[in-house]
Amino acid sequence: MTLLTTPRLTLRPLTPDDLPAVLAYRNDPQVARYQGWALPATPDSVAGLVSDRPLGAPGWVQRAVTLHGGTLLGDVALNTHNQQAEMGVTLARSAQGHGYAREALHALITHAFTELGLHRLRASTDPRNTPVAALLIRLGFRYEGTALRSYWHRGEWTDDARYALLGTEWTA
Repeated sequence: MTLLTTPRLTLRPLTPDDLPAVLAYRNDPQVARYQGWALPATPDSVAGLVSDRPLGAPGWVQRAVTLHGGTLLGDVALNTHNQQAEMGVTLARSAQGHGYAREALHALITHAFTELGLHRLRASTDPRNTPVAALLIRLGFRYEGTALRSYWHRGEWTDDARYALLGTEWTA
């Protein structure tokens, strides 16, 4: 089991006890606005996020983002394929704006490049999600372009802004 810690946070596997909180924040319209999951999120859809698979295992692996005292703030994820991965973050509305996403992603990125030896990380977001785009830039990601109206999301064709970071850039 992969457990990551920062000065304020612990990133650990999600458990069945986390699921009511996960369901609540994933169904919050402001939290879900730019996320790709189907709405409404259901108990079955969030139950699939519970896994003891290690970070770096093929496919999506979620980790709860908690304060050291145990309060669940949200989750991060890594979708690994060979030596590359996509990452994501979702925080409850009450946890946004406190630097938790940056702290959690910094730990995830460091783990991906140092412990897992990944070559490249990527992330994408709706370009209207300016806080996440700014966060990716602050973390050192490079904006690689926007695919215009590239996917159907919540009843409209949506743009996809793409960002990436190489392991050599992170460790330099």
